[in-house]
Amino acid sequence: MSPFSPLARLSRLSSFRAIFAVALLVASLGAARMVLAQDHHDMAMPAPTPTPATTVAKLGTVHFPISCTAESQQQFEAGVALLHSFEYESAKLAFDKVVQAEPRCAMAYWGQAMSLYRQLWGRPGASDLKQGHDLLKHAKSLKPQTERERQYIATSLEFFHDAKEKTYDKRLADYTTALKQLAAAHPDDIEASVFYSLALLASAPPHDPELKNEHEAANILLKLFDKYPNHPGIAHYIIHSCDHPSMAAMALPAAREYAAIAPASAHAVHMPSHIFARVGLWPDSIKSNEAALKVADQMASMKLHVLHHELHSRDYLHYAYLQIGDDKAAMAEYKALVAITPADAGGNLPRLQEHIQQFAARYAIEHRDWKTAAALVPIAEAKPQNKMSTYWGQAVGAGHLHDVATANAALKNYEAAMDEMRKGKDAYLVEYLADEHEQVQAWAAYATGNHEEGLKLMRSAADRQDKVGKGEADLPARESLASMLMEQNRPQEALTEYEAALQTDPNRFAGLYGAAQAAMKLGQHTKSSEYMAQLLKNCGESNSTRPELAEAKTVVASR
Repeated sequence: MSPFSPLARLSRLSSFRAIFAVALLVASLGAARMVLAQDHHDMAMPAPTPTPATTVAKLGTVHFPISCTAESQQQFEAGVALLHSFEYESAKLAFDKVVQAEPRCAMAYWGQAMSLYRQLWGRPGASDLKQGHDLLKHAKSLKPQTERERQYIATSLEFFHDAKEKTYDKRLADYTTALKQLAAAHPDDIEASVFYSLALLASAPPHDPELKNEHEAANILLKLFDKYPNHPGIAHYIIHSCDHPSMAAMALPAAREYAAIAPASAHAVHMPSHIFARVGLWPDSIKSNEAALKVADQMASMKLHVLHHELHSRDYLHYAYLQIGDDKAAMAEYKALVAITPADAGGNLPRLQEHIQQFAARYAIEHRDWKTAAALVPIAEAKPQNKMSTYWGQAVGAGHLHDVATANAALKNYEAAMDEMRKGKDAYLVEYLADEHEQVQAWAAYATGNHEEGLKLMRSAADRQDKVGKGEADLPARESLASMLMEQNRPQEALTEYEAALQTDPNRFAGLYGAAQAAMKLGQHTKSSEYMAQLLKNCGESNSTRPELAEAKTVVASR
């Protein structure tokens, strides 16, 4: 999978890119489960009337007291709930309504600014930065009544101001530090801790083997989840913070609950599949994304922009269907993308083109159809960075076929696309390409007959993935390493690598089948049968016609 698909470039947070209608913002007051104490600094100023937690219809329960009217309070908290589920378009509409009803409600402008900062999806452009800065400066000029509100506005200004003088990383670091101070100053303010946790994830270094920020965020959020199980941001950000093979199991309880907390959000309904994919629960991942597509359809009927939701959910569906051998369903996901016209895609056309090519490459490689993979043709009019899935697929196929010319051309085109990226606004994304680039290099070396160099490069990519993670729907480099070893008739080494890959990416079709094949070559028939049995169990309800499953039935029956 290319790192430019939604959230893939931040796959371990991840990925990654969600909207809901204002009609569903009508809130109903719920039980007061989150009563925040006002900080002692507020005593010098008129304090807002205490308000109970607001349960927003199908979007969860939040409590964010502001010094505005009760009606504005309710609508404001609806906007905050939407922010926490990355429903940025609808969040802005909610805050707009507060501004229209109460133009001097300073925190409504804070909300409008925060709807422009889509922290785990990408970096805001110059126009969004200016607009956010202007909104926050206006909010500050309204002289909010409480010190807490003034701190929230000042904290967000740390990100939006000095955009021309300070780098993105510096502004994000300053914002994160300010949020940490805000949370410390108001320990009973749940929202401060939740927004700080999100900032930790947004500011996490891309290749940190210790996952320091992710662990810190998870520690904060998991404690809060026990006390506030209906808060959308807590459940959501637990999933992102634990979106790594070594941490995924910790997020299963939150993953099980998040869709029920915010069932009106397509992103919320999809997000549990990040964890389900990590732990190999394919039926759960499929159900999650099928439900998310239905919610996205409802949102689209309300004239909201939801194609990014559809692409993201279909990505996970395509991957999950392949793991249970359901070729028909996987191909249907590909055809659904191809059927989308450029006019319907609009601004999402580059992402659509990328996904179409990604699906084609993934399908061929998961089926070990090396000829088809090597012969993949990129979409001519697509941007270079959106063709990289095709170049990767070509390299994998050509490597297996020892097709030197195709493998070298794929590597050359891949690196040319990287160079093109370095010239544009997405230059920062190049550093996230290390794994995939090294895999393309590995297959090019392998194709030339330099097998040891190919193995060395692939092992390097696999080791890096073990430390820092990979995309949920990416094919693991260690599995490719095992495949190389099998071709070199080194089954013992291959089995070791397949089994290691199954630890980080459990229940993958190719991983189970590959491990069974390696064990069979070693005469370890019981182990081979066990892997084949697990493969059959995974695919039991898919009516799959994959030949590997016919072989698996024979192996299992013979034991």
